[in-house]
Amino acid sequence: MTDSQTMSDDRPRKTGTFFRRNKLAIMPLVFIAPAFAMFSLFVIWPIIQSVGLSFVEWQGIGPKTWVGLDNYRELLGDQVFWTSLVNNLYWLALFLLAPVMGLFIALFLNQNVFGIRLVKSLFFFPFVVSQIVVGMIFAWFYDPAFGLLATLLKPLGIGIPAILADENWATFGIIAAGLWPQTAYCMILYLTGLNSVNPEVIEAARLDGAKGWRLLVKIVLPQLRAATFIALVVTVIGALRSFDLVAVMTSGGPYNSSNVLAYYMYDNAISRYRMGYASAIATILFLIMDVYIAWFLMRLLRNEKGAR
Repeated sequence: MTDSQTMSDDRPRKTGTFFRRNKLAIMPLVFIAPAFAMFSLFVIWPIIQSVGLSFVEWQGIGPKTWVGLDNYRELLGDQVFWTSLVNNLYWLALFLLAPVMGLFIALFLNQNVFGIRLVKSLFFFPFVVSQIVVGMIFAWFYDPAFGLLATLLKPLGIGIPAILADENWATFGIIAAGLWPQTAYCMILYLTGLNSVNPEVIEAARLDGAKGWRLLVKIVLPQLRAATFIALVVTVIGALRSFDLVAVMTSGGPYNSSNVLAYYMYDNAISRYRMGYASAIATILFLIMDVYIAWFLMRLLRNEKGAR
């Protein structure tokens, strides 16, 4: 037997079909393909269509007229657009109170006393209520004549303005209504996180003299990092896509003072039949959310690398 024949016999033989040889690489793609197809059809393709519509003038029916960047140029001089953008920033800044309040409520409820389950359910209630119902409840709550707030303050001789009819207070009144269920959601996240906190670490810290605020900041919060991260992500996205409470409570009024980008987009598309202009607003909102999503993915990737 020659040396070449010996070398050829020693080489591993490629047996089986292409699928068998590459099964580990192909099977994940096979399982992902249906979900990716649905995601592409119902998410990616509508996003591409929306961006394309932002370059045309279209009433929803009939031919489309190419206008290039005219819709975006009009946005630069649109005072309502800038008011909506500023209001979204208000939503974003004040909504960040929800994780803080949710944390302290969770710490209060994370104890074994009689009736605590009933109290937890009462705090949990706003999360399961529809946003439409929340909006209607707070619209009645703010009523200066028959609302609960006016009824409570009247014996004290304190009058309240018509909050939802006041240009200076409408946005903040709606944000307060949105904070109610958002705080409940953050509370649930933190209660779940507190169940996974290592009690031995807490006890060891107490033996070392840690208590109160120091115990919370140095020992408890580091173990709640995952819950905090999720709470911040959900809260920021909820603030940027705020729509339903604005629609129910003020419809963007008075005088567009409580408008947000999502509602202003809806108003232009449905009420004014300006699909191209509404798509330009949607594109701007999408880009703003993309910045945050990119930051979120970078943080997630960094955390995963740090965990390895």
